[in-house]
Amino acid sequence: MSRGLTLLFAIAAGASVGNMYWAQPLLAPIAGDLGVASGDAGFVITLTQIGYAVGVFLMVPLGDAVDRRRVVPLIMLGAAVALGASAAAPSFLVLLGVIALVGATSVAGQILTPMAGDLATDVQRGRVLGTVASGLMLGILLSRTLGGLVADVLGWRAVFVAASALMLVLAVILSRRLPQLEARKGMPYGQLLLSVLRTVKGDGRVQVTILLGALPMSVFTLFWTGLTLLLSDEPYSYSTGTIGLISLVGVAGAGAAQGAGRLYDRGLSVQALGGAMLLALVSLVVAGLGQASIVAVVVAIVLFSIGLQAALVLAQTRMMAIDPTARSRMNTVYVVGNFVAGAIGSALAGLIWARAGWLGLMAAGAAILLAGLALWAVQRTRALAE
Repeated sequence: MSRGLTLLFAIAAGASVGNMYWAQPLLAPIAGDLGVASGDAGFVITLTQIGYAVGVFLMVPLGDAVDRRRVVPLIMLGAAVALGASAAAPSFLVLLGVIALVGATSVAGQILTPMAGDLATDVQRGRVLGTVASGLMLGILLSRTLGGLVADVLGWRAVFVAASALMLVLAVILSRRLPQLEARKGMPYGQLLLSVLRTVKGDGRVQVTILLGALPMSVFTLFWTGLTLLLSDEPYSYSTGTIGLISLVGVAGAGAAQGAGRLYDRGLSVQALGGAMLLALVSLVVAGLGQASIVAVVVAIVLFSIGLQAALVLAQTRMMAIDPTARSRMNTVYVVGNFVAGAIGSALAGLIWARAGWLGLMAAGAAILLAGLALWAVQRTRALAE
C-alpha cells in the first residue's frame, strides 16, 4: 500500500461511513420541518445504524469472493441514489424508510478496510489500517460539522444532495484507481453468509473481540447523539452549525487511530486496548460533572474521541488478524456487532435523555465501559493472549 493509495482508501471509507452521520446535527430542523417531536427524530439515526448493520452482513462478505474493483463503486452508486431520495422525502415515515437504505449502502468503507489489509505488508498493516480508520473517524466528524454548517445556510435537504454528489464522484474515481488483486475461489452466496455465522460460533477469540468492539461502540453513539441534545437545549441552545463545529474537536480521535495501529505493529494491542477504554471512562466522568461548562464538555469530547477511537481500531485490527484468508468475513462480524450495538446506543440516548438527562446518559455509558473493562481484564490472559 503506497501512501497515495492509502490516502484514497481513507478518503473513500470516510465519505462512505459519513453518510450515516449527516443527519446527527440535523435532528432539530428535521423534526421541525416534518412535524415530529425532537426525541422521535433520534430514530433517524437508529434506522440508519440498523440499515448499516444489515448492509454490512449482506454485502461485506462479498469482499472474500468477488472482484472488489466492481463491487465498491456499485455500492457507492446505490448510496448516491438513497441519499438523493432522502433529500426529497415528503414525510417522516418516508425519510425513515430511505434513511435505512442510506445505511445499507454506506458499507463501501468496510470492504475497503480488509482490502487495505490484504494489500499491505505484514510490517505496515497496523499503520495502514490505522490510517484508513482515521479516514473513517474524520468522515464521521466532518459529516457532522459540514452537515450542520450547510443546514444553517441551505436547509437540511441540501446536505443530502451534496452527499449524493460526493458518492457519485468517488464511485467514478474508485472504478479507475482500485488495484487488481489475485482472483479468489468463488463460493455460493448462501454458503458465504453461513460461513460468517460459523466464524462467531467456533472461535472464542472472535466472540470476545466482537464484544470488546460492540460495548465501546454503543457508548460512542449514545454519547454523540446525547451531545446533540445537550448542546441544542438550555443553557446552550446552540445552532446546528455551532454543534457541528464543537464536535469537530473530536478530530483528535483520528490521530489516536494511527497511533493505535502503530501500537498493534509493536505487539502492544492488548495493553493499549484496556488503557483506551479506561481513558474513555474518565472522559464520561468529566462530561457528567462538567455538563454546565462548555470547556469541560470540549475537554471530555477530546478525551472520549481519543479513547474510543483507539479501542475500536485495536479491536478491529485484532479481529482481522484472526484469519487473514477471510478478512472481509472477520470484518463483517465485527462491524455488524458494532452497529447493532450502535443502534441500541442511539435509541437509548433518546429514552435516557427524556428521563434522566445528560447525567443519566453519562452514567449509562460509564456502566457499559466498566463492563467492557471487566471483560478485558478477564480475557487478556485468555482469548486475547492467543
